[in-house]
Amino acid sequence: MYFVEQNYSTYRKFNFLANPSIGFDEIRLTLNECFETNFEEAEISSAIDELMQRYLDEKYAIEIVEIGGGFRFMTKGAYHLTLSTFLRQNSHKKLSKAALETLSIIAYKQPVTKTEIELIRGVNSDFSVQKLLDKELIEIFGRSDGPGRPLLYNTTAKFMDYFGIKSMEELPKLKDIEPEVNQIGEAEPDVNTISS
Repeated sequence: MYFVEQNYSTYRKFNFLANPSIGFDEIRLTLNECFETNFEEAEISSAIDELMQRYLDEKYAIEIVEIGGGFRFMTKGAYHLTLSTFLRQNSHKKLSKAALETLSIIAYKQPVTKTEIELIRGVNSDFSVQKLLDKELIEIFGRSDGPGRPLLYNTTAKFMDYFGIKSMEELPKLKDIEPEVNQIGEAEPDVNTISS
């Protein structure tokens, strides 16, 4: 939790940001060190009380709650359903190794068909492609002109957001990736280094 003092023309204002909650002593010690001043406990308590009262107003979706001897910003109960729905829809669960492999192939080869993905990976990729579609990290781009006119896949804007890149040009170049990272399977032993 960061406890930041901001000086305004008429009074001091304290803002909180906490996860997990922070105890009163931690707040006092942080303030004393940060501002090289010994704050009175009454002054800190008053600021905390003022903030707690302010956030009780119904125009705020958050409140300051005292938990286990500390203070923490928490969402008010009326908004729990909305937030849990949002978090469920936008959860960044870790991608499996198979999904990452599939996504990497699509990112570097796009637009690409599922058959091309499977030729590179050497295994069926139906499940991985479907999971990536469900997470909206890839999209159907159209159809190939090849036999059977298979679907083509591209990455999406959500892909760039997920990995924190502004454009596809920010992806590392394949030549920049360490050779051992860019290989599938184990390298054969070098016959020149094997002792007899």
